[in-house]
Amino acid sequence: METILYPELPILIVDDEEFVLDSIVLTLKTAGITNIIQCDDSRKVKHLLDTVEIETILLDLNLPYITGEEILNQVTDNFPQIKVIIVTGNNEIDTAVNCMKTGAIDYITKPFEKARLITSIKNCIRLNELSQENLNLKEKITGGKLQHPEIFESIITRSEKMIAIFHYIESIARSFQPVLITGETGTGKELVARAIHAASGRQGPFIAVNVAGIDDTVFADTLFGHKKGAYTSADASRTGLVKEASAGTLFLDEIGDLTNQSQLKLLRLLQENEYYPIGSDVPLRSDTRIIAATNTMLTKSSESGQFRKDLYFRLSCHHIHVPPLRDRLTDIPLLVDHFLNKSSGILNRATPAYPQELIQLLKSYHYPGNIRELEALMHDAVSRHESHILSLSSIRERLQEARGVASIESSEKNEDCLEIRSRHFPTLAEAEKFLIKQALDKASGNQSLASGLLGISRQTLNAKIKNLKLKQMN
Repeated sequence: METILYPELPILIVDDEEFVLDSIVLTLKTAGITNIIQCDDSRKVKHLLDTVEIETILLDLNLPYITGEEILNQVTDNFPQIKVIIVTGNNEIDTAVNCMKTGAIDYITKPFEKARLITSIKNCIRLNELSQENLNLKEKITGGKLQHPEIFESIITRSEKMIAIFHYIESIARSFQPVLITGETGTGKELVARAIHAASGRQGPFIAVNVAGIDDTVFADTLFGHKKGAYTSADASRTGLVKEASAGTLFLDEIGDLTNQSQLKLLRLLQENEYYPIGSDVPLRSDTRIIAATNTMLTKSSESGQFRKDLYFRLSCHHIHVPPLRDRLTDIPLLVDHFLNKSSGILNRATPAYPQELIQLLKSYHYPGNIRELEALMHDAVSRHESHILSLSSIRERLQEARGVASIESSEKNEDCLEIRSRHFPTLAEAEKFLIKQALDKASGNQSLASGLLGISRQTLNAKIKNLKLKQMN
């Protein structure tokens, strides 16, 4: 009968003494932990980590060739998702403290207590299982009803992708772990953060701060505060936002722009749940939940070294990616109605009606500024309109202008943006036929909209459709 390996990823035991390896393996297997890799040569550890995905490492410190402390530093820097438990005969307190500060999750001295070792490993396995469950939940399309739909009323949507995010939010809301929200500019990341706070039931406030462009000193002062006299202009003490958000949520926007020093300070807060106000030698405990947001790809930044890997993994215990508006076009009619009503109220005007062509026109645009751009577009249209029905002309002009700017920017970035990938170089007639088909498809067959996309009149488009013997969709 084939043995079922548990956990899914192996436990790596690193010790140069064979009898210790055998003892640990026997202890683990007795507890049902069967997925184990043994290593008696510290020089082989790096190759193992590069080739095998590891769950947890049991690491001795007194190793020949490469010491356990050196290996711990390598794992913390390059594989921060791996939990490390030190199992060693070294019982010096300073060594234990240094290992825990470096990133070890536990420190067990030899001869070890079997129950203590098993409990520590099972805790690591459970932490990794919870992280995996969260990853799986993000990808799952849930068909159940929201428990508290009122929490999400400020997010105007009928998109299935957004509804799945709402389900995920409800599942992680009461966790103390940080949340990383990613998405393009203008997608509504702060609204998502506020929804998480509302669903969490936390009694403290929701406090938002944009950390882009803040230097190390200002960052520390803003988050952690300072004592009176900490520096020349510190005439009074300052509590800092971490303290002000006590029992609540602190939302850090544009987290990808933090300097390395500020990243290190934030990492300590997340790891230890404590911080030092400037000028103080006494650490303060924090019960504030951190939610961070960015419009940059932190995975790439962490690979390049611009963003710390250990901080990235700490922040992304729960991860929400907010889709761009072009991936949730079903929301446009709802958003248009919402923004027209909102802008009309601000401008003290009657809410205008609009022709049905407007929705299709808006769906044909790509929205680099996402929902924020659509809101600005609707506000401008309400400001300009002079009759009961909204005019399409001003909106069409704005979209054509925006497309022109986008085309110029794209051309500047890549002069060969219209690269021909086919071995057959298309004729002008073939290219024209292809573009017309694409425009008609984009406009759902509406020739008025398609002609606008192509930069020609509707009459010209109609004539070309007839000449090219294309099926007229509208």
